[in-house]
Amino acid sequence: MDLTVRPMSLDEVQTLAVPWAAAEGWNPGPNDGAVFFAADPQGFFVAEAGGEPLGCISAVNYGDAYCFLGFFLVRPEVRGQGIGMAMSQAALAHAGERIMGLDGVVAQQDNYRSAGFELAFKSVRYARPGGGEDPGGTVDLAALPLDLMLAYDTAHFPAPRPEFLRGWLAMPGATALGVMQGGELAGYGVMRPCQEGFKIGPLFAAGPREARALYLALAARAPGATVYLDAPHNNPAAVELARELGMEPVFETARMYKNGEPQWLAHEVFGITTFELG
Repeated sequence: MDLTVRPMSLDEVQTLAVPWAAAEGWNPGPNDGAVFFAADPQGFFVAEAGGEPLGCISAVNYGDAYCFLGFFLVRPEVRGQGIGMAMSQAALAHAGERIMGLDGVVAQQDNYRSAGFELAFKSVRYARPGGGEDPGGTVDLAALPLDLMLAYDTAHFPAPRPEFLRGWLAMPGATALGVMQGGELAGYGVMRPCQEGFKIGPLFAAGPREARALYLALAARAPGATVYLDAPHNNPAAVELARELGMEPVFETARMYKNGEPQWLAHEVFGITTFELG
């Protein structure tokens, strides 16, 4: 096979990567492509032979120290032919010596271990019907200074990501709410439409009370739809919140790292942003 791995265009991310992810049951958002691409326009790759796309992968660099691998997909009919390995090499070359994270599906975790990734924790996607009463106590995130939110986010994510967040918060159909305490941000959450229902992510909060208020306020804005939350199991309070809310587990991944493990306020992360970009 005369295989080529090259950078993807924005159009290819939107017309290949996102639909392929939807076909795998990953339930991406219809507006995800442009925001993901803006985070690192050089970090998306497609494998092709004879001009036919066969697979894709992303390696989004956040600054000089952190990278996140996602969208690792090979078309089912051509799997087992070395396409994934070729794409992995391109992604690792783009990441360089950065710490690299990923959320690996159960079937691929052994492959990631063989490539030098080590298990940190598992994340579980939970689901629950939206709607219900908004308990109040939250504010529209757009009403707060952007610098305040960016500083808070940087403490809860392994690296600064201002370009990504600007697009994430402005995504069509997205709702972003915050909780204030003593003039300081004590949590924020974003809910966006997906192929099916809505996903809440990120959900960062000083404690379970703030996280619960944010979740309920966001879910109240999605009556009649399923609301999903990707809760990291290295925060027991996040798992307990999902249980208290009566959420059902529907999907599982493993957060794995290569070249070390980043530092972040894990005990205040109740929902990760997205399995594709961390």
